[in-house]
Amino acid sequence: MTKNAETIKNIALAGHNGSGKTSLAEALLFKAGVTERLGKTAEGNTVCDFDPEEIKRKVSINTAVANFVTDGIKVNLIDTPGLFDFEGGMREGVTAAGTVMITVSAKSGVKVGTKKAYSFAEKLGKSKVFVITKLDDPNANFYNTLTELKTVFGPTVCPVVVPVIQDGKIASYINLIEMKAYKYDDKGNAVETDMPDGDISNNDKMDYRLDGLIQAISEAVAETDDELMEKFFEGTAFTQKELIDGIHKGVNTGKITPVICTSAATLAGIDMLLKEISLLLPSPLEVSKPIATDADGEPVEIECSASDPLSAFVFRTTVDPFVGKMSYIKVFSGVLKSGAQVVNASTGETEKIGKLYNMCGKKQEEVDTANAGDIVVAVKMNISTSDTLCDESRVVKFDSVDYPAACYSMAVKAKAQGDESKISNGIARLLEEDPTLSYEQDPSTTEQILSGLGDQHIEISASKLKEKFGADVVLTVPKIAYKETIRKKVKVEGKHKKQSGGHGQYGHVWMEFEPTVGDELVFEEKVFGGAVPKNYFPAVEKGIQESMKKGVLAGCPVVGLKAILVDGSYHPVDSSEMAFKTAASIAYKEGLKQADPVLLEPIGSLKVTVSDDKTGDVMGELNKRRGRMLGMNPAGDSMTEILADVPMREMHDFATYLRQATRGMGDFTFEFVRYEQLPANLLSEVILALSSAE
Repeated sequence: MTKNAETIKNIALAGHNGSGKTSLAEALLFKAGVTERLGKTAEGNTVCDFDPEEIKRKVSINTAVANFVTDGIKVNLIDTPGLFDFEGGMREGVTAAGTVMITVSAKSGVKVGTKKAYSFAEKLGKSKVFVITKLDDPNANFYNTLTELKTVFGPTVCPVVVPVIQDGKIASYINLIEMKAYKYDDKGNAVETDMPDGDISNNDKMDYRLDGLIQAISEAVAETDDELMEKFFEGTAFTQKELIDGIHKGVNTGKITPVICTSAATLAGIDMLLKEISLLLPSPLEVSKPIATDADGEPVEIECSASDPLSAFVFRTTVDPFVGKMSYIKVFSGVLKSGAQVVNASTGETEKIGKLYNMCGKKQEEVDTANAGDIVVAVKMNISTSDTLCDESRVVKFDSVDYPAACYSMAVKAKAQGDESKISNGIARLLEEDPTLSYEQDPSTTEQILSGLGDQHIEISASKLKEKFGADVVLTVPKIAYKETIRKKVKVEGKHKKQSGGHGQYGHVWMEFEPTVGDELVFEEKVFGGAVPKNYFPAVEKGIQESMKKGVLAGCPVVGLKAILVDGSYHPVDSSEMAFKTAASIAYKEGLKQADPVLLEPIGSLKVTVSDDKTGDVMGELNKRRGRMLGMNPAGDSMTEILADVPMREMHDFATYLRQATRGMGDFTFEFVRYEQLPANLLSEVILALSSAE
């Protein structure tokens, strides 16, 4: 099924976790005739949640693509996760879409996930639609939710399909464009019914009247065109075509955010949603033209035309155990053909396009080509997420997907000896699929650190390692890379003398130790009169260097040390390099004990963005974590950025705290900057913890 851009709609489903995205996708696919039965998330049989982890946990953790045809239009539906730990998936889906359909539960109302999806769609200049879901729930309240949407997102919010409430139950649904009312039977089939008079809902807060809703939709449409504005002021009612064209234009320009209500469980309103998808939402030809960068770094506007040179963007990668690597590609211009040679602008390499598929969840339909505006999957290609594929006649590159930074880390260790290679291979595959994960070895502690967006993210990644790659791992809190140093200058003697038949061992040094700047050892010698021969100087230095791997307080590496060899003695027969190395080590141990040793802890620079009303709570928490406030900056949208220096020891569970305190609306970055002395009151606790960990 190859479609031209004017008959394609790319829609990302986004919103708060539990707001009904996957259920809505299921209802749309069923009503469009793609599936024969309505799957349920709770039963693990939906089209878009097919990963074993999703079925087990009954929640979306991956972005899935499913296509269907309605009114001759191919709709690529991109179902994205709502959990904050998998925000990367939401961002991938929104990046590839032309319109973002944001689901809002009529029971729960506007949540943080609603705001995040709207904000990211706004940032990328995408059209937006609100779908109020779960109207079948006994505690659903459509009109309270509509009021909340208007309060939070402003005057662009425009109701298009609304319910008629009688005696606390939904009597019918009104399509405000058609000005017709429909009732639904138990199979989700619509039957036209009489339009109500006067109040269509009466709740605790306000009355909703039909004429008021018609006025609201007319005002929104009038804003899109000068001629329509004149007609509105004259008091003339808009025709149905004028309403459709006006809303269509307003959605595309961001002046109108339509609100449509449905129940995925009963299929009520799903037929009207399908109709509004075909009538109101923009095609790839109508959305703002994407900007790429050419070989000279200059911006290039990409026209959505099949006759232009190819330019396509890889917005997602998965690794299927049977098919292999699958690259989800949005074609921006030209035609992507199976078997064609293309340039990967991100690497400069030439690639051959593998087999192409249209996806409906995990079901694949092979196609030969994909035109500009379409979404398709290529298999077994050596390409990665955020790569740009293009024709050699016009090499351009699109910006990478804007992923959130990893903020939660755990140390990874094999449960069974010998599984290390399985773990590294498995994690390499996971990193291909999920760029919000990172995996590296801590140079100070030598632990393998897996970082992601939260504890659930890491836990599910570990579960995938076991199920997909047979690598069972143990997750532990990462060790803190403490160091030791000294605070005063001392002079000490180190003597190594041993006689055990034959040659003895003799090395004797006098050393001065003092603090210095920097991590590396500073070694000097100020020996007069050959008290220690020059050929033993390197052995003395090596003895100190090897000893610095362990300090005298807690066995941590020592930094900021200057060692000066000032005197000593030797034996013409019994002295050796090993003897002087041992003597230097003895002097080191004695010297550090006398030189006022201290433990150093790593300090990180924290930038945390939270809503204005949460700044006090977060600053109070940072004070408890021994943070030092450096300042605050306004971050826009009623958000504030807090800058602080905080010990890394206190930050392991900060991501969990912040998510709970801000209900997911806060985010942060944290980077190591320097070492500072550990407070004396924590010294014994840290030494005990370090000694018990060995």
